Amino acid sequence: MPSLRPAVPADAPILAGMRYDFRATLGPPSEGRDAFVSRCAQWMAEALASPDWRCWVALDDGGAIRGHLWLEIIPKIPNPVAEREAHAYITNVFLDPVLRGHGLGERLMATAMDWCRAERIDSVILWPTSRSRTLYERHGFAVRDDLMVANLGERHLG
Repeated sequence: MPSLRPAVPADAPILAGMRYDFRATLGPPSEGRDAFVSRCAQWMAEALASPDWRCWVALDDGGAIRGHLWLEIIPKIPNPVAEREAHAYITNVFLDPVLRGHGLGERLMATAMDWCRAERIDSVILWPTSRSRTLYERHGFAVRDDLMVANLGERHLG
C-alpha cells in the first residue's frame, strides 16, 4: 500500500528531477535538465533543513517517491490580540499519474492540513489548477474576496 512520510534533505535530487519533469511539460525549458536538477536539489535540500519549509512525499509499494506536497510557513508580525501568527503556502503538489485517483492526493492534503491545525496556522493559501480545485475544496479551500494578488511574473499557460 502506498505511504506518506516527511521529506528529508537526501530526497532533494529525486524531488528536483520530478519538478523538472513536471514543469517542463508546461512550456519550453529555459535550462537543461541536469543544470536545473543540480540547482533545484541544492535549494530543496537547504529548504528541507530549514524551519520554514515542510514537504511530504508519497511512496509507492516499493518505497520510491512518486509524489509530494510542499508547504512554506509565512510568519506574521507579532500581534497583541488573540490571533494566530503564521500563514502557510502550499505549492508544488504533484502525484505520478499512475497513482492518481486512489486517495493518495487526499492523504497528502489531509496530512498538510492536519499539520497546519496542530501548528496553529492562521490561514493556508495556494494557487490551484482547474483540475485540482475540487481536491482543495474538499479540504476547506474557497475563493475569497478579501485577498488581492499582484502577479509580477510571466505565467506559462501550456
